[in-house]
Amino acid sequence: MYAIIETGGKQYKVQEGDVLFIEKLEATDGETVTFNRVLAVSSDNGLTTGTPLLSGATVTATVEKHGQGQKVIVYKYKPKKNYHVKQGHRQPYTKVTIGKIQA
Repeated sequence: MYAIIETGGKQYKVQEGDVLFIEKLEATDGETVTFNRVLAVSSDNGLTTGTPLLSGATVTATVEKHGQGQKVIVYKYKPKKNYHVKQGHRQPYTKVTIGKIQA
Protein backbone atom coordinates (compact mmCIF):
# COMPACT_ATOMS: atom_id res chain seq x y z
CA MET A 1 0.00 0.00 0.00
CA TYR A 2 1.32 3.41 -0.93
CA ALA A 3 0.04 6.97 -1.09
CA ILE A 4 0.96 10.16 -2.91
CA ILE A 5 0.99 13.21 -0.64
CA GLU A 6 1.67 16.88 -1.17
CA THR A 7 3.66 18.97 1.32
CA GLY A 8 5.90 21.98 0.91
CA GLY A 9 4.83 22.42 -2.71
CA LYS A 10 6.20 19.00 -3.67
CA GLN A 11 4.64 15.56 -4.13
CA TYR A 12 5.99 12.39 -2.52
CA LYS A 13 5.17 8.70 -2.98
CA VAL A 14 5.20 7.19 0.52
CA GLN A 15 4.80 3.76 2.10
CA GLU A 16 4.63 2.80 5.76
CA GLY A 17 8.12 2.93 7.29
CA ASP A 18 9.61 5.29 4.68
CA VAL A 19 12.01 8.03 5.81
CA LEU A 20 11.63 11.37 4.00
CA PHE A 21 13.49 14.67 3.99
CA ILE A 22 10.79 17.28 3.34
CA GLU A 23 10.55 21.06 3.55
CA LYS A 24 10.76 22.40 7.10
CA LEU A 25 7.66 21.86 9.26
CA GLU A 26 6.72 23.76 12.41
CA ALA A 27 6.77 20.68 14.67
CA THR A 28 9.09 19.52 17.45
CA ASP A 29 11.16 16.34 17.44
CA GLY A 30 9.11 13.25 18.28
CA GLU A 31 5.81 14.95 17.46
CA THR A 32 3.26 13.25 15.22
CA VAL A 33 2.12 15.18 12.14
CA THR A 34 -0.81 14.42 9.84
CA PHE A 35 -0.77 15.07 6.11
CA ASN A 36 -4.30 15.78 4.86
CA ARG A 37 -3.35 16.61 1.27
CA VAL A 38 -3.46 13.06 -0.14
CA LEU A 39 -3.65 12.88 -3.92
CA ALA A 40 -3.89 9.11 -4.42
CA VAL A 41 -3.89 5.85 -2.47
CA SER A 42 -3.04 2.41 -3.82
CA SER A 43 -4.39 -0.63 -1.96
CA ASP A 44 -5.43 -4.20 -2.75
CA ASN A 45 -8.54 -2.88 -4.52
CA GLY A 46 -6.46 -0.77 -6.92
CA LEU A 47 -5.53 2.87 -7.24
CA THR A 48 -7.91 5.52 -5.90
CA THR A 49 -7.28 9.08 -7.05
CA GLY A 50 -8.80 12.34 -5.93
CA THR A 51 -9.96 15.35 -7.90
CA PRO A 52 -7.49 16.74 -6.86
CA LEU A 53 -7.57 15.50 -3.22
CA LEU A 54 -9.04 12.41 -1.59
CA SER A 55 -11.56 13.30 1.09
CA GLY A 56 -11.02 11.51 4.40
CA ALA A 57 -7.59 10.12 3.51
CA THR A 58 -4.71 10.93 5.86
CA VAL A 59 -1.08 9.95 6.31
CA THR A 60 0.51 10.18 9.76
CA ALA A 61 4.23 10.59 10.32
CA THR A 62 6.65 11.13 13.20
CA VAL A 63 9.19 13.97 13.12
CA GLU A 64 12.70 12.59 13.64
CA LYS A 65 14.81 15.76 13.45
CA HIS A 66 15.33 19.13 11.82
CA GLY A 67 18.45 20.13 9.93
CA GLN A 68 19.98 21.95 7.00
CA GLY A 69 21.10 20.57 3.66
CA GLN A 70 24.45 20.91 1.95
CA LYS A 71 25.68 24.42 1.27
CA VAL A 72 25.01 25.74 -2.22
CA ILE A 73 27.34 28.49 -3.45
CA VAL A 74 25.78 31.26 -5.53
CA TYR A 75 28.48 33.24 -7.37
CA LYS A 76 27.62 36.19 -9.58
CA TYR A 77 30.04 38.29 -11.59
CA LYS A 78 30.12 40.59 -14.54
CA PRO A 79 33.28 40.48 -16.63
CA LYS A 80 35.37 43.65 -16.96
CA LYS A 81 33.16 45.54 -14.44
CA ASN A 82 34.83 44.50 -11.13
CA TYR A 83 31.55 43.03 -9.86
CA HIS A 84 31.75 39.83 -7.80
CA VAL A 85 29.18 38.55 -5.29
CA LYS A 86 29.57 35.24 -3.45
CA GLN A 87 26.66 33.96 -1.38
CA GLY A 88 25.91 30.64 0.30
CA HIS A 89 22.58 29.00 1.12
CA ARG A 90 21.57 25.96 3.22
CA GLN A 91 17.97 24.81 2.80
CA PRO A 92 16.26 23.74 6.05
CA TYR A 93 14.55 20.34 6.12
CA THR A 94 12.56 18.05 8.40
CA LYS A 95 13.24 14.31 8.55
CA VAL A 96 10.02 12.31 9.04
CA THR A 97 9.17 8.61 9.26
CA ILE A 98 5.86 7.57 7.73
CA GLY A 99 3.61 5.75 10.16
CA LYS A 100 0.13 4.90 8.96
CA ILE A 101 -1.83 5.45 5.74
CA GLN A 102 -5.60 5.70 6.16
CA ALA A 103 -7.83 5.81 3.11
